[in-house]
Amino acid sequence: MHDIVSQAANFINLDVMSIAYLFIVGFVGGLVSGFIGSGGAFVLTPAMMCLGVPGLVAVASNMCHKFPKALVGALKRAKYGQVDVKLGIVLGISAEAGVLYGAHIQENIKKAFGDAGSNLYVSVAFVVILAVVGSFVLKDAWKTYRSNNTHEEEKMTKIAKWVQSIHIPGTMVYFKSLNARISVLFTIPLGFATGMLAATIAVGGFIGVPSMIYILGAPSLMASATELVIAFVMGLGGSFKYAMHGLVDIRLAMIILAGSLFGIQLGAMGTTYVKPYMIKVVMGVIMVIVLFSRGLMVPVYLSQLGLTRTLGSATVTMLKNTSFAIMALALLLGGFIVLRAMWQGRRAERKAAEEVLEQSNI
Repeated sequence: MHDIVSQAANFINLDVMSIAYLFIVGFVGGLVSGFIGSGGAFVLTPAMMCLGVPGLVAVASNMCHKFPKALVGALKRAKYGQVDVKLGIVLGISAEAGVLYGAHIQENIKKAFGDAGSNLYVSVAFVVILAVVGSFVLKDAWKTYRSNNTHEEEKMTKIAKWVQSIHIPGTMVYFKSLNARISVLFTIPLGFATGMLAATIAVGGFIGVPSMIYILGAPSLMASATELVIAFVMGLGGSFKYAMHGLVDIRLAMIILAGSLFGIQLGAMGTTYVKPYMIKVVMGVIMVIVLFSRGLMVPVYLSQLGLTRTLGSATVTMLKNTSFAIMALALLLGGFIVLRAMWQGRRAERKAAEEVLEQSNI
């Protein structure tokens, strides 16, 4: 009986406004997920935490909604020939090991320090990773844009060229997205890190997508699509692991999934109309905005743990409201950028088709 009560304490009360908010969060998360292939969890987990959901429950529920959504997105983008199933499965196997290890770490933190400790851990991890990956991705997108190479093929990094040049007998596998044979010994640490991060903050794409692009040499479109395969594998195992400990709020997962399934279809379609550098722009911009949203909550959790001076209730309320407002901005901006890119790309495609038709009629 005590276990049931303690598990129920992890779950928030849902009213009409909360359900509507979660549905919209799911829609935007799905839109972003289908567009950049990172699972959209870097939007979803902080958005749930802004609603008062404990960090570990947000992570667990996020993983639960992720695997069916990722499957839908992967199947959709496979129709466009963007998915490297073999690479997704190879990375997914080692990612699953990372998920199990990361879940173990999360559960130990919650046992030792409670919700405040878990929330602090998730938030600090978000801030650090968003800052590093977000700034790198934005810098790369800006560099591509300024060099006027937006219509040309993406250039492979020096690291990727080196990885593809290494031959280790008995470990070499051909991947169509790379158009090269690489050693699976390179994929194992990348997959493990992706899985561990996914279990920690429900975001594996931060490592998965950039590692496929910059370390293995996969094109942006194929990397973002293939990440959906990895997300499916990780989500399936991670959900089961967390559910065994009563940390999955199935209500949150289903509401977000309902919104996500609408958004992910649009997001996946959008990738066929935009230039590859736009995927990096969307990812980078949203990462930086969400970074500030989570960063504002760090002093609150530090205060709750007694690691800093106690904050007044007015200060805590102000930080929570500001964090929520910034999160809402990230959701709106993310949705706007993806939909605008889709509209512009489709308009350009129609214009080109009309010009071809005019030329053929001359």
